[in-house]
Amino acid sequence: MKIHESIVKYQHLPAMDISLLPSIILAIAEQRSLDAVLGSIIQAIVQQADIGLARIWLKETGSSCPSCDASPEVALHLRASGGCPLEAGVDWRYTAGRFHRVPLDSKLKVAGIAATGRGVRIDDLAADSQWVGEPDWIRREKLVSFAAHPMVFHGEVLGVLAVFRRVIADDACWEWLRVLADAAAVAVANARAFEEADKLQRELRLERDYLREEVCEVGSFGEILGHSAALQRVLRQVEMVAATEATVLILGESGTGKELIARAIHQRSARARKPLVKVNCGSIPHELFESEFFGHVRGAFTSAVSDRVGRFQLADGGTLFLDEAGEIPMDLQAKLLRVLQEGEFERVGENVTRQVDVRVVAATNRDLKEEVAKGRFRLDLYYRLAVFPLEMPPLRDRREDIPELAARFVRQAAARFHVAEPRLNHRELQRALRYDWPGNIRELQNAIDRAVILARDGRLELDLPEGSASLPATVASEPAGVIPESRWREMEKANLTAALQRTNFRVSGSGGAAELLELHPATLSSRMKALGIRRPGIS
Repeated sequence: MKIHESIVKYQHLPAMDISLLPSIILAIAEQRSLDAVLGSIIQAIVQQADIGLARIWLKETGSSCPSCDASPEVALHLRASGGCPLEAGVDWRYTAGRFHRVPLDSKLKVAGIAATGRGVRIDDLAADSQWVGEPDWIRREKLVSFAAHPMVFHGEVLGVLAVFRRVIADDACWEWLRVLADAAAVAVANARAFEEADKLQRELRLERDYLREEVCEVGSFGEILGHSAALQRVLRQVEMVAATEATVLILGESGTGKELIARAIHQRSARARKPLVKVNCGSIPHELFESEFFGHVRGAFTSAVSDRVGRFQLADGGTLFLDEAGEIPMDLQAKLLRVLQEGEFERVGENVTRQVDVRVVAATNRDLKEEVAKGRFRLDLYYRLAVFPLEMPPLRDRREDIPELAARFVRQAAARFHVAEPRLNHRELQRALRYDWPGNIRELQNAIDRAVILARDGRLELDLPEGSASLPATVASEPAGVIPESRWREMEKANLTAALQRTNFRVSGSGGAAELLELHPATLSSRMKALGIRRPGIS
């Protein structure tokens, strides 16, 4: 490891001169990463005269130590070591040996220093054998004295700095190490703060990029629109389940707005202030599924040039929306089940077990029961996902919502394409009401977008396959295709309301709702009265 010149130039000094410490401390303080700080401290010590071995233990959990498991127990972990061994073939830079992990209740002297916050000085090891665990090693390496100081920052012991020398310890050595230990504590605390800030910045960048993608995808349907009985039934279910922590499985055809329902569940839950993270399971290559869900560390596979946070970790404390959940590969379903059951996962290429608190909302247009029967989906995962199944109605079952949806899409498309807002006349609206919309709301929006682009003279014409048009399914069996009066009045009311909302409830005049509907203003006012339509705020 390269160190600052102000450390190197003090090599082989005859004594530990405290006047030289400012330059050494400055060199250490310039380091940003924790490993660089610890390495600089060790090298600064071993450059001094008569040093045998220098070591630094940090007080931390196993999950913070790169050489240990994810144990939550706090102990001393040997994080840096160096020296000048006399025995051939020995490398004192090695930190993963017998004394790597020292429990805080251990009888070893470094544990006592960490527990009490007081240093230990042994001027002559031969005369104080109670502190010597391996006397043969002491004799072989001709070690004479020992000195160790706690590394204390704001009253908290961060670790222990220990040194063996080949001469009898003196007051100058003791004071030199005390000052260095104090400076080391500050440098360690700063390095940890830098690393934590860098980690948070990387995760924020990932979340920022993710949210930028979401801004492009979210809201294409606007907020949930419609007053049909079928939609209101779904929204009532959303209100009931949102307040719970239950896993929700949203079923329905493509384009019915399943993602909007997932967002509504999240926004009405106790997790609303935390992120809602989406994973489109149908668009992820098979070999990247695990990395997308759980993240990976640098070098885990060929293209893993940096660490990556997975979607589960991004959603910690919030909600994870698994879109097209039926596309999850069988070999990943067991790992997904473990996260749902135990809240634990490991990044690809890492042995550290991480804990997350995530609510899962899944969506699929597949029949998962049939997929289970065919052996393509795990039964236990299906039951875990389908705690609360919720089915989205297709657009053909909520035709009375079409006028309101169409009016919103016309406004959005005109604004997005920077064109004058065209009019959706009564004839085109009737065609939209009679069409089956196999692509559901997504197809309606695409048809509106296309019509807005092609609109001429302010009139909008929908390009619909006439051969596929049909009457509403609920009235297809009626004699002569007659629509019941109650249903027709609902549809007419929704159509008039959409026009009035679009014109801010201006009935007559240029750009008014009557003109938009191609009706006489008096006729529109009469129908509004008959259907009970009133301007907001007027009772």
